[in-house]
Amino acid sequence: MSHALPSISAASSVPKDADLIVVGLAEGSSGPYLVGVPDDLEALWAKRHATPLLAAARSVGATSKPGTCVVLPGTPGVVVTGLGGVDVTPEQGRRAAGNAVRAAAAVAGERTLKVALSLEAIEPEVVRAVAEGALLGAYGYAKHTAKEASRPLGSLVVVTKARDARTPIAEASVVASAVCQARDWVNTPPNQLYPETFADAARALAREKRLDIEVLDEKALARGGYGGLLGVGGGSQRPPRLVKLSYAPRGATLHLALVGKGITFDTGGLNLKPADGMITMKCDMAGAAAVIAAIGAIAELKLPVKVTAWAALAENMPSGSAYRPSDVLTLYGGTTVENVNSDAEGRLVMADALARACEDSPQLVVDVATLTGAAVVALGERVAAVMASDDETADDVLDAAQSSGESFWHLPIPEEMRTGLSSEVADLSSSGKARWGGALTAAAFLREFVTDGVRWAHLDIAGPAWNSGGAYDYVPKGGTGSAVRTLVALGRNLASRPR
Repeated sequence: MSHALPSISAASSVPKDADLIVVGLAEGSSGPYLVGVPDDLEALWAKRHATPLLAAARSVGATSKPGTCVVLPGTPGVVVTGLGGVDVTPEQGRRAAGNAVRAAAAVAGERTLKVALSLEAIEPEVVRAVAEGALLGAYGYAKHTAKEASRPLGSLVVVTKARDARTPIAEASVVASAVCQARDWVNTPPNQLYPETFADAARALAREKRLDIEVLDEKALARGGYGGLLGVGGGSQRPPRLVKLSYAPRGATLHLALVGKGITFDTGGLNLKPADGMITMKCDMAGAAAVIAAIGAIAELKLPVKVTAWAALAENMPSGSAYRPSDVLTLYGGTTVENVNSDAEGRLVMADALARACEDSPQLVVDVATLTGAAVVALGERVAAVMASDDETADDVLDAAQSSGESFWHLPIPEEMRTGLSSEVADLSSSGKARWGGALTAAAFLREFVTDGVRWAHLDIAGPAWNSGGAYDYVPKGGTGSAVRTLVALGRNLASRPR
C-alpha cells in the first residue's frame, strides 16, 4: 500500500513553521523571475547569504523550464520549481507542484516536513491543479517489508489569495486520493491482488463511498453466459469475477457506464509471453482500477450524474484447463468468437462487460483498458488512445482529458478493420488477419458489443498506465493511475450540462 498522503490546506500567507517554501521560476520578457517569494523570505535570504535568492537559485541550475527543480537548504529551505511562461496553465501548476513536492520528499531524511507551496495560484482551476499535483507528487508505494514506512511529508499548505480556496483544494484531495488508490492496486503484487481479492477491495470501497455493489462469481458467470471471462480465467486456480458498482444520486438524468479491463496478471496464456514481457503484467488490471477509483471519487464529489462501473476481473494463466487458440467462445449475449491468440484476452473479458453494460441503456459508455501494445507503438508511453462511436463523443473525452491534464489522442476505427475480424467458424474472430493497426482492430472488435445508438468511447491506456522509467512531474515509477482524472472530469462535465 502507499505511504499515507499528507494533509493539505490553504493559507493566505506562508506559515511560520514551514520547513520548506516552494516558489516558482517563470520566464518573462526581461528574463526569468521568481514567483510567490514572500518579502520577508527575500530579505532574510539576502541577509544570510549576501546574494539575492534568484541569483542563488540560478547558480545551482534553476531554470523556468517546466519539470526542473532545485532545493536551496536553509531554515526554512527553498524549493525553486520551473513554471514556464508568464501565463501559468493548470497543468503547468500541477507539474510544478508535483516536481517540488517530490524534491522535498527526497531531502527530508528522517524528518517529516511541512511544505508551503507559494506559486501565486488564484484562479480556482489553478489552485485545484497545484493541490492535485502536490498530492500526486507526494505518493509513494511502500515496500513489502517488516520495517515501518517513513513519512517524509506531513502536511502541505497551498498559499493563495483566492477568496475561497477550500473548495478546489477539497476537490483536488478527492481526485488525488482516487488516483493514488488506483496506483496502489496496480502496484500490488499479483499473488495478493487477484480476482477474488480485487472484488473484496471493490466491496470495501463501496462501503466507504456508499455505493451499491454486485459481484458475480464463477458460478453466476456460468449461469449468465459470460464466456469471455470464463474462457480467459479458466486456466487459473483463481476464478474470474465481474464487479458492478452503482452510484445513482437523486434527480440524475444522465447515465454514464464505465467498463474496465481487470486482468490481474497476464502470462499470455498458452500463447505465453517472453519473460521480459511478463514482469510488468500485474499492471494489466489498470483499466478496472481506473473505473472503480473514478466512481468512488464521483460519488464522494456528489456529482449529479448516474454512474455504473463494471470491472471484468480474470487471471490469464497457462494450464490444462486454459482456453486454446482456435477455441470458439460464446460471449455474453450469444455472440460466438473464434479465439486466435490467448494473449489477446482483454478484448474477450471487455466484450462480456460491454454487452452487459449496454443492457442498462446508458447514454454513454466509456471503456478503459491496457489493451494493445500497438497503441504504445503508435503513441508512445505517455499518450493514451481514444477511439469512439462518433467525433462528438471523442471530443467529450478529449475535453475532459485536457482539463484534467492527461494526454489522449483520437484514433479512427476504419471500416475495413471489421472485415478483418471475419471467421469461418464463428460470428467473429478475436483478432485481425493483418499485422498492422492492432489498436484499431481491437477497438473494432469491442464496437461489435456496443448496442447500436449508444455513444461509446474506448480508451487504450497501455502506454501511460505504467511508468517503467524514473518518476517525473507528479508521475511516480510504476502504476500511474492513468485515466482516473479524465473519467472524473468527464463525469463533472456531463453533470454540468443542461438537463
